[in-house]
Formats: sequence, structure tokens, C-alpha cells
Amino acid sequence: MARVKKAVNAKKKHKKVLKLTKGFYGQKSKVFRAANPAMMRSLAAAYTGRKRKKRDFRRLWIARINAAARQNGISYSQLMNGLNKAGIQINRKMLSEMAINDAEAFTAVVNKAKEALA
Repeated sequence: MARVKKAVNAKKKHKKVLKLTKGFYGQKSKVFRAANPAMMRSLAAAYTGRKRKKRDFRRLWIARINAAARQNGISYSQLMNGLNKAGIQINRKMLSEMAINDAEAFTAVVNKAKEALA
């Protein structure tokens, strides 16, 4: 069996890692041994960030809906309960957009929720 040298594959792997760490500070962008763990950490953080983004947006939408609902004399939790009882299925993103851009429509939705609660 022929002897296998790893030079070509190692070079490819190193180039790939160093390309990903371009722009990192100091040795983390120049030396493979420093760049490899930095790259692994950064990719893990990026994955976590993509999941985190969804949570952060949901929190933002809820805060906006709560503020607009309280201007209409109802709390967020009561509003959501009223919407469920009224059979109105609208997601938080759209409710948030309505609260910002279309106050009359949001008020109409709040009134429907209040009727369902009463």
C-alpha cells in the first residue's frame, strides 16, 4: 500500500480555517493553532445568535403590543386571552405592526377581545 502524505489536505484545511478567521485580532487570524479554536467558538456563537434573534424579536413584539394594549385600557395577558376566546388567530408580529402603523385597526381588535372577555 502506498504511503499517504497529509500535506495537501492539511494545507486545504488550514486555508479554510484562516479564510474564516480573516479579520480576527492578532494570531487568531494568522496562525492555524490559534485560529482553529477561535473559529470553532465564533461558529458556535453565531449558531447561538441565530436562535437568540428569534427570542429577542418575540420579546420586542410583546413589549410593543403591551404598550399599545395599555393605551387601550387592557393588559397584554388579558388581550391575548380575549383574542383566544374570540377565536381571533393573529400572530404577535402582525399585532405589533398593527399597533405601530394602524392604530384604529388595533383598537378594533382590542375591542373584540374585550367583548369576548365580558
